[in-house]
Amino acid sequence: MFSSALKSLSSNISANYQISPHPTVVSGPWRIHDGKKKSTGTTASIFIFDKKILDPRSNGLSGRSSSSIKKLQEDVVERLKREAGNLARLRHPSILQVLEPVEETRNGGLMFATEQITASLAGLLQEKDVSEGTSRVSSRSTCYMVEETDGTRRRRDLEIDELEIQKGLLQVAKGLEFLHESASLVHGNLNPEAIYINAKSDWKISGLGFAGPPDSSETHSSLPPLALSEVLYQDPRLPASVQLNLDYTSPDFVLDSNVTSAADLFSLGLVIIALYNSPHMSPLQTHSNSATYKKLLSSPSTTPSQGNNFLSSSPIPKDLFTHVLPRLITRRPAQRLNVREFQQSKYFDNILVSTIRFLESLPAKNLGEKSQFMRGLQRVLPEFPVSVLERKMLGALLDETKDRELLSLILQNIFAILQRIPNARRIIPEKIIPRFKEVFPTGKGTQQGRDSNRDAGLIVVLDNMNILAENCSGKDFKEDILPLIRLGLDSPTHSLADGAIKCLPVILPALDFSTVKNEVFPPIAATFSRTNSLAIKVRCLEAFTVLCGGSVGEGQPEDDLSGMAQKSRLQSKSSILDKYTIQEKLVPSLKAIKTKEPAVMMAALGVFRQVGTVADTDFLAMEILPILWSFSLGPLLDLHQFGEFLALIKNISSKIEREQTKKLQELSSGGNSSGFQNGIDGSSKPSNLMQSDIDSTRDDFERLVLGRGLAGSSDQNMGPWGSLVSETPATQPHSQQSVSKGMPRSSNITGSVGRADTLSRQPGFNARSITPDYSLNSFPSLEPAHTQISSMAPEFPVLQPSSASVGVSFSPNSQTHVQRKAMSGPTLGALASMKTTGNSMSDSAPQPTAPNYSAFSIPPPPSSQTTMGSFAGAGPGRSSFVGNTTSNSFLQNNTPIPQVSQKQGLDKYESLL
Repeated sequence: MFSSALKSLSSNISANYQISPHPTVVSGPWRIHDGKKKSTGTTASIFIFDKKILDPRSNGLSGRSSSSIKKLQEDVVERLKREAGNLARLRHPSILQVLEPVEETRNGGLMFATEQITASLAGLLQEKDVSEGTSRVSSRSTCYMVEETDGTRRRRDLEIDELEIQKGLLQVAKGLEFLHESASLVHGNLNPEAIYINAKSDWKISGLGFAGPPDSSETHSSLPPLALSEVLYQDPRLPASVQLNLDYTSPDFVLDSNVTSAADLFSLGLVIIALYNSPHMSPLQTHSNSATYKKLLSSPSTTPSQGNNFLSSSPIPKDLFTHVLPRLITRRPAQRLNVREFQQSKYFDNILVSTIRFLESLPAKNLGEKSQFMRGLQRVLPEFPVSVLERKMLGALLDETKDRELLSLILQNIFAILQRIPNARRIIPEKIIPRFKEVFPTGKGTQQGRDSNRDAGLIVVLDNMNILAENCSGKDFKEDILPLIRLGLDSPTHSLADGAIKCLPVILPALDFSTVKNEVFPPIAATFSRTNSLAIKVRCLEAFTVLCGGSVGEGQPEDDLSGMAQKSRLQSKSSILDKYTIQEKLVPSLKAIKTKEPAVMMAALGVFRQVGTVADTDFLAMEILPILWSFSLGPLLDLHQFGEFLALIKNISSKIEREQTKKLQELSSGGNSSGFQNGIDGSSKPSNLMQSDIDSTRDDFERLVLGRGLAGSSDQNMGPWGSLVSETPATQPHSQQSVSKGMPRSSNITGSVGRADTLSRQPGFNARSITPDYSLNSFPSLEPAHTQISSMAPEFPVLQPSSASVGVSFSPNSQTHVQRKAMSGPTLGALASMKTTGNSMSDSAPQPTAPNYSAFSIPPPPSSQTTMGSFAGAGPGRSSFVGNTTSNSFLQNNTPIPQVSQKQGLDKYESLL
């Protein structure tokens, strides 16, 4: 017992296979689990038999009965072992393939591994009954739950249509032919439980527990003959699943006790009726009783025949009803069809079944027949059901891809099937991509010579790249499909390179930016640089246009309602190259173009049109425009092509002009600039440090030649002098100060003090008199002065031809506003600077020094009573300022002039004469 348990724990299947915890199919005594081999990942189905299902219910059996039951159980286990052994020994495409031989489990059960199956025919018919019974719709689709090896469960759609039935019956017939003619065996228990459907939708024969040689066999068989007396007895102590199914048994067994190969054909006829019957069961319901079976066949009404529609509640296809079933469901074995005749019946005489039969026998055909079949298959594929295309045709074609001479034709049919099946997104990663890796090795260490057959197949893959891009994830496409494109780009065959570049708009939406930049652009650029084919160069330039965000044929007029226009808009949203790659890698490649062929030049123009929307302005001006001008002057371009170049040059030039103008406007509006940026005139105001130099040079000369004064100017914007005055605030305090003791009280101070005082405060100011620019006849008349000088009035004084200018004296102190008094003597400060007397403004003020008069100065008249307003200097080191005035200052100063009481007219100037 311990050794048996140890053997179970260390069994080959349990150690080498990953087994799902729950069964996906239950068929007869077997519970079938999905499995996967740990070393290779090969999918499989694990058949497990649990001996506990043979235990009878507790009904108080005696010890003798208990021992007989144990003997029955051991016989059942031995029969199941023989069934698994027969499957392992018999190898045929229509016989279920065994991967691991049968092993005993710890509790006395059995286990063996086979090819992966999806359902049994009995389970499929039961699911179909449930579907039809609940929905009352004649649906051919059945959902079947399967469990993956990782524990996840998913639904698998199993569809049974007429072609599936025809194909399945034909495969079963081939399996029976192998058993009858090659193995000399009779199945003995053919029923829906003994037929399995694998992942390729092939029907496989199993359930060989009752198989044995026929009675008429002359050859020696390793299997014992079928003991009908034992197998026909239905023991109620055993489950019906381990006993002979009388509902599908031939009358040869029950009535004649004769084991013949024709008995399997009678059972096959009952299986065909069950496929169309509703519910899907045998027309003979014996309830596991031989007497009931004999009773049913004794009455014509309960015996299936053509007259009672073979006891089927649903119609049967005409060919089956007329030519097949009448020669299968018959009492005499000699009147039945044999297996070969069954396969050649009219029921299988159609193009679809014949195509499947030819495809199954394809390895035995010669090259000419294979090539002719593959070319004609493309016209027949649209007539096949989707389920047959996916499960049968696709798998068979993938198996034939090892034939390199037919590779291109096989791949064309494979892609035609992928376009029709709805779940291509699951099929391509699971089946197509692994096969492509075997056919087109792309490893770094793989070095292969030039193979024309492989290149032809790769061209087919590149032409159908849209199917792969639509049904692959980004990761699968980058890792498995993109190397195929790189293989085409690196090929010296021009057609391969052209096909690889042509599929660029299709693959861009499936790739990210880094992949496009690092793995797509470099091989295209390398192909563009090394190729000597003009067609490949044009194709590469079109690819560059797409990589820069454009589309091929962008400048051609298209209908906005057409599908092509919408497609181009989608392509423009794909990942494009960055600015650095375009400017540093793409443009130098374009600049190196030596050929002047119009096709290449116009394709390059399309690239430059996209570059103009991405590159910087200075790069466009310094790099792109010279290249465009060079290309536009090509000797082979016509007038229209030259016009397109010129239009792009103008467009780029206008863009440069707009952006540069905008840039300069933004810089100029950023703030008030000075210095060299705006020129010398940009400085509106001279600094105080430069005032001394300005006064000592330019101001002296202008005063000299123009004869203009500065004292009475009130306009701040009248030129350099106005600007000079405006630098110092002109506000003056209105407080009155007493005149110093040295000054006579009768002396009257006239004129505006504030402006001259402000001017005298400028550093380096040099006070001197100037020659007035008035003639003697233009001096204003003198008016009598009042005792109190009125406030300044806006009116201008009336100018008289015989009057003289009246001088106004200014105080150098800007903070003191001298009180104005009526003067007893005349005041004439406008003609010249007066010589100051010895009196001072205040006791603390120093005595002013005598001013140095220039050659153009006019000394004052020597009258002690007519001392004009002279002012002491504000401090030591400052020269006395004697009021000078210009015509403008005199006009603005509206201070009334006191009347002179002594001499009148020109008499008061007698000292000057």
